Amino acid sequence: MESPLLEVIDLKTYFFTLEGVVKAVDEVSFTVNRGEVFGIVGESGSGKTITSLSILRLIPPPSGKIIAGKILFKGEDLLEKSSKEMRSYRGSRISMVTQDPMTSLNPVYRVGNQIMEAIAFHQALKRRDQKEKVVEMMRLVQIPSPEMRIKEYPHQFSGGMRQRAMIAMSLSCQPDLLIADEPTTALDVTIQAQILRLMKEVQNVFGTAIIFITHDLGIVANMCDRVAVMYAGKIVEQADVRTIFHSPRHPYTRGLMNSIPKLGEGKERLEAIDGQPPDLGNLPPGCDFSPRCPSVLPFCRQEKPGTETLSKDHEIRCFRWREE
Repeated sequence: MESPLLEVIDLKTYFFTLEGVVKAVDEVSFTVNRGEVFGIVGESGSGKTITSLSILRLIPPPSGKIIAGKILFKGEDLLEKSSKEMRSYRGSRISMVTQDPMTSLNPVYRVGNQIMEAIAFHQALKRRDQKEKVVEMMRLVQIPSPEMRIKEYPHQFSGGMRQRAMIAMSLSCQPDLLIADEPTTALDVTIQAQILRLMKEVQNVFGTAIIFITHDLGIVANMCDRVAVMYAGKIVEQADVRTIFHSPRHPYTRGLMNSIPKLGEGKERLEAIDGQPPDLGNLPPGCDFSPRCPSVLPFCRQEKPGTETLSKDHEIRCFRWREE
């Protein structure tokens, strides 16, 4: 059996602040296989983005620190790499598409030059070949008239075109893994659909594995092969996408599912999860979800559940499933 492209094992990323220790990522484990789309879903503040930044070793010092765990990429632990070695990984072997492309693109540099910069850093190509590569990538992500638009600045691109430019930049060195951190959040529904379709097409061309971070379960159903549901810095349920949608077992996963409008159902109001996500610097005793859980048991407020395997590729961090 082929080994996973990426294997995250018991990852812990904490922030040490004046108010105390914030456990942003706590004992997170998952694998991503070659050519797979792996979804990470959860509310804002659940630890999705910090997990992705930990993989790239981009946690801001001195307050942020990866204190434990392993991040195995093609069998090599990225946490043991030097800063110089990590620079050769970022953009070349592992790339990232961020939420807001306007904050990632430098407003005073032409878009073509910014895409070319990644190519020049990682590939030994002549200047003319670099420019041809930029045009080729812009054409691949369906930016019209790429020969002309490489000379334009980010403010001359629409939101959807800026995101396409970011995808072109991320894929310019044909990485093995692409981390997409809510890449469609700032876009309208029509452009969202175009970007998602584009990412699928590009994945088929390059065979790139994708970690897709989102809070939109509709995107998860459309894009992902397997899904991890995060809450308070932990993965509370993990399974293939069909199991998550048809047989969710964790109360939090069920709450997320019940908040989605379903075609053909005449409900006047959608169900909401009561309460607010916990303060990661002051987590409740027992299960982190217990203050909001509709089916909480007495010992849920006293003990923290560990991760247990329900079936092949289906894991859960909950006491309640035993009672069911």
